[in-house]
Amino acid sequence: MREVGRKAVLVPGDLTDPEHCRELVRRTVEELGGIDVLVSNAAFQMVREQITDIPDEEWDFTLATNLSAMFHLVKAAVPHMQPGSSIIGSTSVNSDMPPQQLLAYNATKAGIANMIGSLSQSLAPRGIRANSVAPGPIWTPLIPATMPEEMVEDFGGDYPVGRAGQPAELAPAYVMLAADESSYVSGARVAVTGGQPIL
Repeated sequence: MREVGRKAVLVPGDLTDPEHCRELVRRTVEELGGIDVLVSNAAFQMVREQITDIPDEEWDFTLATNLSAMFHLVKAAVPHMQPGSSIIGSTSVNSDMPPQQLLAYNATKAGIANMIGSLSQSLAPRGIRANSVAPGPIWTPLIPATMPEEMVEDFGGDYPVGRAGQPAELAPAYVMLAADESSYVSGARVAVTGGQPIL
């Protein structure tokens, strides 16, 4: 792997645009010399009680942000990845236990889990690993921005550890999956769910 932490490349834009995904990969390869680890973590969600409450545009935007962006990033990155490289998708506990109010989000997270399963098999001959992290309730700006106040108040309280997690508590799972020492880990989904099992 290349040295890490020496340089950052900022490529602002819209990940729902396939061309921007390709540009992001192109600029990364140009500036950093290649891609060893790809983490797809962009997400959007909105609480809606019924399927009839979901605007068509919101459905399309959720799929484009959460699922299609990962497809376009991986498709663009794979030709630049060498044996030992790692792809990490962000799924969710919701892919196994979908709450009714997050239908679009749930569908995308289940799709990412399945995409990782396919990629782990198809990319294995090239020595590229594909795994995912499945967070439970995690405090991010997405939560108060997309949920009613009463849901935010109790967010994560019904999980075994009794609270929501912090973004920093997810980091070790991504680091482990990116590490060269995880050379035999591919097709895995690492649960970071505060004690809620994913089976």
